[in-house]
Amino acid sequence: MSRKEHVAVIGAGSWGTALAISLAQTGHQVSLWTRKEAAAEQMRTTRHNPAYLPEALIPDHVRITHDLHESVEGADVWLFAVPSQGVRQVASQLRDAFRAEVLLVSVAKGIENGTLMTTSEVLQDVFTDARPHQIAVLYGPSHAEEVAKQCPTTVVAASKVLTSAERVQEIFMTPTLRVYANTDLRGVEIAGSVKNVLAIAAGISDGVGFGDNAKAAILTRGLCEIKRLGVAMGAKEGTFGGLAGIGDLVVTCMSSLSRNRNLGYAIGQGKSLDAAQGEMTMVAEGVRTTASVMELADRLDVEMPIIAAVHSILFEGIPPAEAVRYLMMRSAKQEEWIVSETGS
Repeated sequence: MSRKEHVAVIGAGSWGTALAISLAQTGHQVSLWTRKEAAAEQMRTTRHNPAYLPEALIPDHVRITHDLHESVEGADVWLFAVPSQGVRQVASQLRDAFRAEVLLVSVAKGIENGTLMTTSEVLQDVFTDARPHQIAVLYGPSHAEEVAKQCPTTVVAASKVLTSAERVQEIFMTPTLRVYANTDLRGVEIAGSVKNVLAIAAGISDGVGFGDNAKAAILTRGLCEIKRLGVAMGAKEGTFGGLAGIGDLVVTCMSSLSRNRNLGYAIGQGKSLDAAQGEMTMVAEGVRTTASVMELADRLDVEMPIIAAVHSILFEGIPPAEAVRYLMMRSAKQEEWIVSETGS
């Protein structure tokens, strides 16, 4: 029988709520933190999260609180499920409560603006005493709505230390949530973060009406761009063919449940970025990650034309059709997935 842990889920959005439910159903002690007192009271009373996951029932033994320090009191695992650009702000409030035995796990997918840090790097930067075995992420193709419904789902737990990845694997594994362990923390985070930008591209393509051929090109060539950046940052090439790479890319670009794809779709239909964001109750992480990825690409001299096209549409006012024309008229290339650097 697996060890039961005390997990503090920090963030009661759709993914945080779904994971809190899943953890509680498998016997773990769970606390769920939400920023607003009114939201906490409503969830305690109704055992539902109407703003983010209205149909899912939150088990009675999940402790719901708006007090951040209360949520982590006695917890073995701190699960950060807030938007990636807010991880530093929330984590900083908990610096004084950090203990040597705590495992920090992020499910936030994004690259922080300014610092260009992944969320695991942000956690290391905030909790300076944390050792590598105390930091992990849980990424992969996983819509919260489907996990809450117990639809079969596979994800990947990553840490620089295998035993920590395996601990996360053991904590989160259920009959319907299968978890794989991975030690390529950098690769998993880059894959899971950059795919949100490509999901915006896929949504724009759908909104304009470019068709399935264009969507296939975005996924395939987009994955190549993710791999190119990741390898330049020291990640393992094989990671991008796994759950955090092709798996998460497919589900995020193809599904109507994808907030990044839906934002792109609205833009493709002619709405401004502000208008598209204003219609959403959840954060589309890909918008701010686009800016960070472009900075990384420029800094590392990595060619990422699809990401650059998304950036030009979101922040420079370039019409989608013009951005696509630029992509299509670029100089002819070899397909690097087939022709390796050695020419074999």
